[in-house]
Amino acid sequence: MTDTTQLTALEALVASHPTIRLTPPSSPDFPAARQVWNAGRLAQPLAIVHPQSPADVAAVVQHARAHALPFSVRSGGHNLEGLSIVDGALLIDLRALAAVTVAADRQSATVQGGILQHELASKLWADGLGTPTGTIPDVGYIGWATYGGYGAFSSHWGLGADQILAATIVNPEGDIVPADEHTLQGIRGAGGLFGIILDLTIKVYPLPSLLAGAIMFDPTDIAQSLITYNAAYQTLLDTEGIPPQLTLQQIAFNSPHGRLFGVIFTWSGPDLEEGKRWSDKIASLAPLLMSTVAPTTIPEWFAGNGALVPKSEYGAPATHNIRSVTPAVAEVIGRNLAIMPADPGTMFSIHQLRGPSAQSESSAHSVFAAREPHFLLEILGFVTEEKNQGEAERWAARLAKEVQEVDAGNVLPTAYISLFKTQGVPAEELLNKVYGDKAALVRELKERFDPQNVFALTVPALK
Repeated sequence: MTDTTQLTALEALVASHPTIRLTPPSSPDFPAARQVWNAGRLAQPLAIVHPQSPADVAAVVQHARAHALPFSVRSGGHNLEGLSIVDGALLIDLRALAAVTVAADRQSATVQGGILQHELASKLWADGLGTPTGTIPDVGYIGWATYGGYGAFSSHWGLGADQILAATIVNPEGDIVPADEHTLQGIRGAGGLFGIILDLTIKVYPLPSLLAGAIMFDPTDIAQSLITYNAAYQTLLDTEGIPPQLTLQQIAFNSPHGRLFGVIFTWSGPDLEEGKRWSDKIASLAPLLMSTVAPTTIPEWFAGNGALVPKSEYGAPATHNIRSVTPAVAEVIGRNLAIMPADPGTMFSIHQLRGPSAQSESSAHSVFAAREPHFLLEILGFVTEEKNQGEAERWAARLAKEVQEVDAGNVLPTAYISLFKTQGVPAEELLNKVYGDKAALVRELKERFDPQNVFALTVPALK
């Protein structure tokens, strides 16, 4: 069918389902509606539909299948490669579906498929509850959680994927169905490969207080500060250990005052005095510039984090999972931080997987493969000005290459899909790189649930 014919058919769909909004390319709202975080993603969808209910989503899928219309799905639109928009495909924008329902026992909550991280966390905070999220407010929660979900609470409560108790999806026939246990296993790590996720039921936890902030180290010699911190942190891990309530994320970024290195400190335990003691301990691991760690609220915490990240950028990521930040790896990272492009979009971060998700029993219920304790390198070769994109991407690729070369045995065979540069990687190679020994299971689940590949424009693409 031609684009004109498909648009006419969409108009008929909307006429018969008045709660579904349609934004065609001719609409003055179209440029803003198609914009995603990766500003370099220039794909032009056929049109954008904005369902207002689960029934609307089902109707759109039924329509797309009947008219052989390819479609993609957007929640936050924060995928680093901008893969929620595809040339000529219908874009299903789920952001109107953002309800949160807390169970009577306050141990779980059901969250709809278009909710953003700050929306979910702020609604739970108002009820004295929390759940693992990332740190960036406008990231779509469902995509973040279902593809793994490292974040500020993962050492305490686990990865986002490991919080998922149940799901409701639109299947390839356009029916609204509960996910069975096999499909749930796939959703925990492979996200929307099996259908459009209308809602997830997730674990929630008491969170009456929060101690959080940034601990920044002396940037005069940023390489040495990173090396010093990681050596001292490893000694702390080997001797005293780190309490589960504490999650630390190393970060390097360009501030208006220059390049900075430090850690994002999050204490989600009720004993704030103990949290303050740990804040002081972490601040002593390298020469200190400043600390903003203080009692705060989830809305304030997200607002502060969001101020660090530009609303749109150009570029590409790179990543590795490594077993430890060895002295050789720290030297490579530090040397590259010293020459990091001076753009507010270029950043580097290290997440650590420890705690409940780094346990074998978690692996049995998901397809998320990287379960041994490790450090995730988040190398963001992004910029706010398109003319500098090449420099940032080359910097990110070089840092990843040097980490691999300096200590290949320290690099895990699997990589985190949300940070992995997937473009140009053959489907089978990508599947193996992301899912490792779970790759065959992902393929089997996809073929069982969606044999006709109705959900073809997914991450990762399997064909």
